[in-house]
Amino acid sequence: MKPLIDLQLATQDAATCPSRQQLQEWVQLALLESTPPECEVTLRLVDEEESRLLNQTYRGKDKPTNVLSFPFDDPIDLAAEGELSLLGDLVICAPLVSREAEQQDKPLQHHWAHLVIHGLLHLQGLDHENTQEAEAMEALETRLLATLGIPDPYTPTHHQQQVD
Repeated sequence: MKPLIDLQLATQDAATCPSRQQLQEWVQLALLESTPPECEVTLRLVDEEESRLLNQTYRGKDKPTNVLSFPFDDPIDLAAEGELSLLGDLVICAPLVSREAEQQDKPLQHHWAHLVIHGLLHLQGLDHENTQEAEAMEALETRLLATLGIPDPYTPTHHQQQVD
């Protein structure tokens, strides 16, 4: 069974966004073994104003950001109830993703894949708050992206990106 994706297009840049099929592939690739494959995730693709507002509200940063992760924390074991496990919500700022890909001189779809995978890993509890966590998360992202033929986004040959 594949994860269920609730795709919400709330951007004027929808033409630059990946297809539902691409998003499905990246979400499925990023699921850890401990995550039920029949989980549900919301992907909300937004413009800069909504991203800025959410980043200000939840992180205290008054600027848009490329990806925000909102893990679902519920004490009820929904899988045991015969329902989907709710993984959480990802909010991705489409115009910022396009601008960053151009600034970093990388293919747009490669940057999208990286941010979706990065966000999905956050939804599953991975983080980069300290050096050890950051190195482990970056190594996993790099391995997952390599299966798609996407080069390591953290190598010096690629411009370093700001993934929040």
